[in-house]
Parts: sequence; structure tokens; C-alpha cells
Amino acid sequence: MLKNIAQTSTRSSYFLVGLALFLLGFSLAVFAAPVSVTDDRGVEVVFDKPPQRIVSLLPSLTESVCALGKCSALVGVDRFSNWPKSIQDLPKLGGMGDINIERIVQLKPDVVLLERASPVIARLNGLGFKTFTLDVKSMGDEERALQKLDLVLGTSESGRVWNQIQKEIMRATKQLSANGKNIRVYFEVNPAPFAAGSTSFIGEIMSQLDLVNIIPKSLGPFPKINPEFVVQAKPDVILLTESTAADIQKRPGWNSIPAVSKNRICVFTGDQNDILVRPGPRMGEAALIISDCIQRKMSSSH
Repeated sequence: MLKNIAQTSTRSSYFLVGLALFLLGFSLAVFAAPVSVTDDRGVEVVFDKPPQRIVSLLPSLTESVCALGKCSALVGVDRFSNWPKSIQDLPKLGGMGDINIERIVQLKPDVVLLERASPVIARLNGLGFKTFTLDVKSMGDEERALQKLDLVLGTSESGRVWNQIQKEIMRATKQLSANGKNIRVYFEVNPAPFAAGSTSFIGEIMSQLDLVNIIPKSLGPFPKINPEFVVQAKPDVILLTESTAADIQKRPGWNSIPAVSKNRICVFTGDQNDILVRPGPRMGEAALIISDCIQRKMSSSH
């Protein structure tokens, strides 16, 4: 009887080991199955396995890859990608108009991430490299981009990253007191001047903070505007970068704007501006920067 029990126990062990091996093989087979993801050109890009060597030619995409935990897979980036610090020593491959194709070829990437309007897509494809395009202009675009990158990278972090962005925006909203809400705000992206419109991701963040953007939706996401328009709109607070701040006092009529006459101008550093103008995983941080400055400016003038 003991012998029978021993034999039964041995057969059970073999069965369990066999089952475990089968399940392991099955899970590996599922993981190794090719993944097809449609990019923002509408092109289906097939990945036999998650890319191990990635080139990113857009700062917001670089930051998104890192936020999803795949910074270590980046082998080269555009010259403007500078966050997180761990990527700063990577080869810099130029900007929109001067991408270094030869250097990309040397890096042998499994995929090149870039925007749909990039002029180098056809050449890279012709050289046999996979390209995957993502155009991020709104908060919804970033949520979708994170989900697509999850599929491409073989990660499952997009939900966590997006939830973190939402939590930070909620925190930014809560830290604005009543006198910091429903005020008229002008966000100048650069001194041309180009402004952040209501339909841009910056405009969406401002809306979630209960701020009134003086740039109407009809002008588009980042319109070039007449400075006189700002004088007529009378914003309570103006948001801009260090490089633009010195010009404000020289603009005709701007001294009559409440934001200027009451010194309610938020001036952002270069590092802060990178966070503010990139539609990526640091949008929640951007909301906190905006609300913190507005809260200080409105409190000090009351």
C-alpha cells in the first residue's frame, strides 16, 4: 500500500511539473506573439518582440518611454530631449530639420519614434528601419500615446502614468484658492507672440484648473496673435518664459493690462518651460507649476 501511495505521489509530481512547464511554455508563446499597433499615420507596424534599441526624435516621446519604465532601451534621442537626467549622455541626433540619418543607421534601432510630419520617415523606411509616429497635441492624445507605447514596448504602465497625471492636476486645482479661480489668463508660448489656445493641452490644463483662457477655441491650439488682442482682453495673470519677460514693458499699451499693472506675471525658468510646453507625462507637474505661481500672484495682490 505504501508503494502504491509513493507511485501515486510520484505520478502526481510528474503531472504537476509537466503542467507547470506547459503553462510556462504557453505564457512565453503568448508573450512572444507578434504585436500589431497602428500609429498616427494609420500604418500598422508589426513588432515580433518588444524593441530593445529605441531612437526617439521628440522630447515628449522620450519622456513617455521613460515614464513607462523603458529608458534603458533608448540608444539615441533628438537634441531637445533632456529629461530625465539618465538620457542626457545619449547620442544627440539633431532636430526637426537636421536629423542625422547616418548616426541613426550606426545605432541600429529596432524602432524610431517620431512625429507624423517628420521629413525623415520615408528615408528611414527605405533603409529598412521601423518607424512609429505619434502626434500629441492634447491630453487625450497623450493618454492614447501612452497606451500605444505600452503595446509597442511590451509594458503595462500607461494606466499608472495617466492616473498620476490626473492626481497631480487634481492637487493643483485644490491648491488654488477662490481668488485664483475663474480669472482671465494669457499663456505666451514664445515672443512672436504665439499663445496657448483653449484647444491645446496647455489650454486643457488651464480649463481643469478653472482658469479662463483669453484665447478662444476658434483661433486653434497655438495661434500667432496680435499683441493688441491681449491689451483688449485684459488678462488678470500673464504666464511666459524668462526670455520674454523683459519685452513685456516695451509693448505698446501693455502697461494698462491688469496683469502688468498689478505685477501678476508668472515668469518660468527654462527647465519649467520644458515641462509646460511638452505634452507628455509631466503634464501634471505643469499644472502644479501654473497653479503655484497663480496662487502666489493673486494672494500677494490682495
